[in-house]
Order: sequence, then C-alpha cells, then structure tokens
Amino acid sequence: MRKLFIILGIIAAIIAVILSSLPLFNMAFIPAIAALIFGFVAFYLSKKENESKKAVQLIFLLTIVSLCLSTYKAVFSETEVGNTEELEVRVQEAEDNAIEELEGLDLSE
Repeated sequence: MRKLFIILGIIAAIIAVILSSLPLFNMAFIPAIAALIFGFVAFYLSKKENESKKAVQLIFLLTIVSLCLSTYKAVFSETEVGNTEELEVRVQEAEDNAIEELEGLDLSE
C-alpha cells in the first residue's frame, strides 16, 4: 500500500512540475495538492512501518518546486491586451461580407 501511494505521489508531483513550467501553470495546483496528499499518506505509512522516507522526501521536494514556480508565475505574470481596434475592424468587415452574401441569395423556390 505504501508503494502505491509513493508511485501515485511521484507521478502527480512530476505532472505538477511539468504543468508549472508550461503556460497552463494554473492547472499545476491540482496535481500538486494530490501529490501532497499522497506524500502525507506515504509518510504516515513509512513512519508506521519504520521504512525509508527518501521517496517521500522526493515527492515533497518536487511538489514544493512546482508550487513555488506556479505561485511565482501567478503573481508576476501580466496579461497583455493587444490592439482591439484591428479586431473590431475585422469583425465589422466579416459582418458586412456576410450581409452581402445573404442579400445575394435567391430564396425563391
């Protein structure tokens, strides 16, 4: 049972580290929390059975790295809004083209 939680914790921690380095860094919090839960359960089972805790420490290390990186990106990243005038012109042109195409259709049967 301990090995199962260690494996799940390592997988969740690795996924959290990968997601925290991608533009989807906000999604990294979900596997990081799961890795923390699996890590605590594995730590409890390791402590109960007096076994090595090195793998559990790896889970916590990877999780802390991913949480720090994701939090840093969340705090210091700025969303930039581009020039919306060009977008509005394109939308207006698309509407005008659609109206012209609809007026040109012959709907009589």
